[in-house]
Amino acid sequence: MSTEINTASRDTKISHILKNTQTIALIGASAKPDRDSYKVMAFLIEQGYQVFPVNPQLTGQKIQGREVYSSLNDIPVPIDMVDVFRQSKYLYDIVNTAKQCHVKFIWAQQGVSDKQAELLALKHNIPMIVNSCPAIEIPRLML
Repeated sequence: MSTEINTASRDTKISHILKNTQTIALIGASAKPDRDSYKVMAFLIEQGYQVFPVNPQLTGQKIQGREVYSSLNDIPVPIDMVDVFRQSKYLYDIVNTAKQCHVKFIWAQQGVSDKQAELLALKHNIPMIVNSCPAIEIPRLML
């Protein structure tokens, strides 16, 4: 069974996720301005999202004025979407944690995908976008 959907349906799904998201946990956040995770975090903040950086190596520090959390479990507010900047091999565990934290949506950045993680998200009715970037999709869809 394939988790892929056609382009029109995918665009509708992406629009739904982005319009129904206020809080984002950005997993794999970096404090380095040249990193994609840093740039995407800045873009999402500019778009009005409340972004919570997650990186166990930077716990307690701040990235772009936001406190860094060790894990998704440590964020003190409900999270609508998880945006994953980690290697594909970590995605299954991230989806599992997101499920336990009642996250509504999961977004895996370009180059990040794992069929088992996608099937786990599907099994638990968590919409998931893989191998994509909201900083590209928001302007493309004019959201």
